[in-house]
Amino acid sequence: MTARLPVHTAEPVRGGLIALIAFAAVAPLVLMTAPALASQLATQFGLGPERIGLLFSVELGAMSLATLPAYLWLPRVDWRRAAACAGGLFIAANLASCFASTYAELLPLRLLSALAGGSLMILCLSTAAASPNPDRAYGLWVSGQLALGALGLVLFPGWFARYGIAACYLSLAALMALCLPLARWFPPSAAKPGGPAGAKAPPWRPVVIGAAATLCFYISLSGTWTFIGSIAGQAGLTPEQSGDWLALATLMGIAGSVCAAAIGGRGQRRRLLIAGYGLMLLALALLLGAPRVGRFAAAALAFKYAWTFILPFILATLAALDHSGRLMNTVNLAIGGGLALGPSLAGELMAAHGQNPQTLLLVSMGLAALSLALLLTLRPATARSTQ
Repeated sequence: MTARLPVHTAEPVRGGLIALIAFAAVAPLVLMTAPALASQLATQFGLGPERIGLLFSVELGAMSLATLPAYLWLPRVDWRRAAACAGGLFIAANLASCFASTYAELLPLRLLSALAGGSLMILCLSTAAASPNPDRAYGLWVSGQLALGALGLVLFPGWFARYGIAACYLSLAALMALCLPLARWFPPSAAKPGGPAGAKAPPWRPVVIGAAATLCFYISLSGTWTFIGSIAGQAGLTPEQSGDWLALATLMGIAGSVCAAAIGGRGQRRRLLIAGYGLMLLALALLLGAPRVGRFAAAALAFKYAWTFILPFILATLAALDHSGRLMNTVNLAIGGGLALGPSLAGELMAAHGQNPQTLLLVSMGLAALSLALLLTLRPATARSTQ
């Protein structure tokens, strides 16, 4: 067992944790509330499915592609100044979105907002990696996103009826304005126990393995979750029943991330990963074979709990390899890639098998198992950080 390295007392650890939770909750709120926004965009702008899909693809793609310029500025720029600049751009783009009257005006503004939000997410991921307890930090990182997203899904439909889509964009600008004073609590650069500022990037092999594990995980979960409504229909649930169970599953997702945060660094990360992935695989197995209502409900609740429980430990495992922030920057790209590829791959599999989800579920199980196997190969490099 290695001794715990001292944390610099001057580092505002608690303030940095609050900052990363706040910024990480606001930056992806559009994507977390996409179902409510999609309905309003169709009503207010008269957009069809293709244009709505393109709009959200642009937002997701821009958040992911923010990784590329971050390779240049992340090791060179003061993170507090970067957070303030990205937050300012986010506010400006969302305020301008309130006044967009056409799709052509709205699209570039959403791209700018997403680039700023993606830059903030990279800072949050890297700040969590630099914290003394990354397991807990990533658990709270997920919890904040899910909680604010659930609140948005409850509030936005009523606000849209009164004020239109501008209610969302104005809320985003106002929330980010409230977050901006917290930017001063970000660390000036990558600095974690065992890794001084300006530390070298990790070797290419763990970067590739870690990014591949994250990509497989997100393809598995996003592909399955996209079509879980179709599986619910085959289980005999009405749309109302399906919506009720999936809303309850959202609460289970919050519970999963809170449990991960509560465990923090006290558990043995390898065992926690195996247990979490085991529950995720069990949930996918329960969805096989046209399940009845009870089995579907159990599977949906277990699946949502499992992936939000696993994710903080995946990120903490990778953070233990990264003293520079560059690996976590790459992870942001893998997350976006997985979220984009999952639904597309799942749709192709569903279409190729007459809307039968069995092949999709088997592929998802295989990808989840591969993700776990890849992470476990990193154990010799990360074991020291989890003792």
